[in-house]
Amino acid sequence: MHENGFWVFGYGSLIWNPGFVAERREKAVLHGFHRSFCMASVHYRGTPEAPGLVLALDRLEGASCEGVAYRVGADHAAGAIAYLRERELVSSAYIEHVEQVQLTSGEVVEAVCYVVDREHHQYRGGASLEDQARVIAASVGPSGPNHEYLSQTL
Repeated sequence: MHENGFWVFGYGSLIWNPGFVAERREKAVLHGFHRSFCMASVHYRGTPEAPGLVLALDRLEGASCEGVAYRVGADHAAGAIAYLRERELVSSAYIEHVEQVQLTSGEVVEAVCYVVDREHHQYRGGASLEDQARVIAASVGPSGPNHEYLSQTL
């Protein structure tokens, strides 16, 4: 699949910092998942001692998530998928899925998506909005302040 090019769905930092060459970029919707601050960040927006919170796709019946779909061409496919796996699978808290996403043009494509593993120790689903805000306001990691991640994604 990847050697001929592929689509990837971005819902957090991939929206504003994809880090790979894409031949096409279009707004898209992924059904059956919602985006939430449900993953502790120990590598990018926090540390193992003081984790931050980052967005993750969490399965939820009837939900949908708006984001951006990128088409990576065959010339850049090998490098892009290697980069994405190194970036997104750094702690195995995400699982790489291929899901159907609907582009704003109406086209439905299969896209690589990174979905949170609810069994992973970094999963933080169910935290109150107040607790999420407190963590995001205070956390800092190698990629910068956690609140910066939130504002960039908005």
